Amino acid sequence: MAVPVLYALLSGFKSTDQLSRNPIGLPDPWVTSNYTGILGSGSFWRMVGSSTFIAVATTVLVVAVSALAAFSFARFAFRGREVLFTLFTVGLMFPFAVAVLPLFLLLRSMDLLDNPLGVILPQAAFGLPVTIVILRGFFRQIPGELEEAATLDGCGPFGFFWRVLLPMARPALGTVSVLAVVGSWNNFLLPLLVFNEPKWWTIPVGVQQFQGQYASDTARVFAYLVLAMVPALAFYAVAERQLVGGLTTGATKG
Repeated sequence: MAVPVLYALLSGFKSTDQLSRNPIGLPDPWVTSNYTGILGSGSFWRMVGSSTFIAVATTVLVVAVSALAAFSFARFAFRGREVLFTLFTVGLMFPFAVAVLPLFLLLRSMDLLDNPLGVILPQAAFGLPVTIVILRGFFRQIPGELEEAATLDGCGPFGFFWRVLLPMARPALGTVSVLAVVGSWNNFLLPLLVFNEPKWWTIPVGVQQFQGQYASDTARVFAYLVLAMVPALAFYAVAERQLVGGLTTGATKG
């Protein structure tokens, strides 16, 4: 897994001529202008900011809605509960590509093209199934005695959810947040579909546009790819323990 990343990193320090003559050797000389030129570009930082804003907004929305839905599925008994939950689990098998055409027509009718909400809302909707499945399983592990004790202390259902359940579910919330951020950051098809103007282009769309613009300058394209990967890799390196811990740690300890 590290070999392609290291190859791209070193290739970014070469000129295209070096890359064609010596594709697997060390750069000689080291060409730093490929990286510094991109880092000094305002368009690159604008795309980083756009990707960050869309990822954070998507994560907040999908986690907030999914937590409430998972709480209802886990702690309340009502007619049709399992049917509704099954409907969400079926969403795990629904490929996004199938919905591209109707989604585009829907966003156009709602005037959400070239609007960040046109990416945030569908990403949140398609992120609901996996988030609800993870949170529901975690919420069901919370002992019923805690809910009874909270009720005796004067907590209503929402009070129990806000004051007891959410603090105990921090590992699971961290897990689904990491999944939502990484999924949004790497999403290419939806931003490409929604954004025609460069103002809201995200990093994956920027990679495609940059590759088309500098198709003959392969070394610079490698440098751009590496810089586009760095934010996601850095975030995942920091959040990896939270992701693994949320998937493996229970809500309570004996």
